[in-house]
Amino acid sequence: MSGFIEALVYVIQTLGSLYLLIVLLRFILQLVRADFYNPLSQFIVRATQPLLRPMRRFIPSLLGLDMSSLLLAILIQLLLMIVTLTLMGFGVGDYLLQLLVWSIISVTSLFLKVFFFALIISVILSWVAPHSYNPAAQLVNQLCEPLLAPFRRLLPNLGGLDISPIFAFIAINLIDRFVLGKLAVSTGMPAILSPFM
Repeated sequence: MSGFIEALVYVIQTLGSLYLLIVLLRFILQLVRADFYNPLSQFIVRATQPLLRPMRRFIPSLLGLDMSSLLLAILIQLLLMIVTLTLMGFGVGDYLLQLLVWSIISVTSLFLKVFFFALIISVILSWVAPHSYNPAAQLVNQLCEPLLAPFRRLLPNLGGLDISPIFAFIAINLIDRFVLGKLAVSTGMPAILSPFM
């Protein structure tokens, strides 16, 4: 495979994954009921609106979940996988159903990674800038709160020390490695698609 193809695959994966992240964040922000008027939320809404507006006409919300943004994320992941495999010289015609399964697994993995890194940022911010009014810090805290709340209810009160993020990290890693990782292997996901996991 030529260096040009490798560079092209890298650029497509990087830019496509960035937009995929923005689309998935739109789903997550609505899921956690984050502040719609936060400047970062507004950026995400504006960046995803051109593709989501037509989809919303025929894909309704389900139980308050933005199904159109979730479906768009899966379709973007599917398209990225098809383009990657095609450029690398693999045929994809017979594997569309498998590619759809791999796309769902990859989007679920990215969903968990968003919370994982949001938790890391939240922990760091709690040390260096507690009670920050920065829009990014507020959005990160809004992302993490629904994830941490169940652990806070179960864990004993340790005064000023909040150890709920530790248990959230463990839960996320267990699901990502031992559920999604094993699922990807058992469905035959090729190593070439590992950047999406």
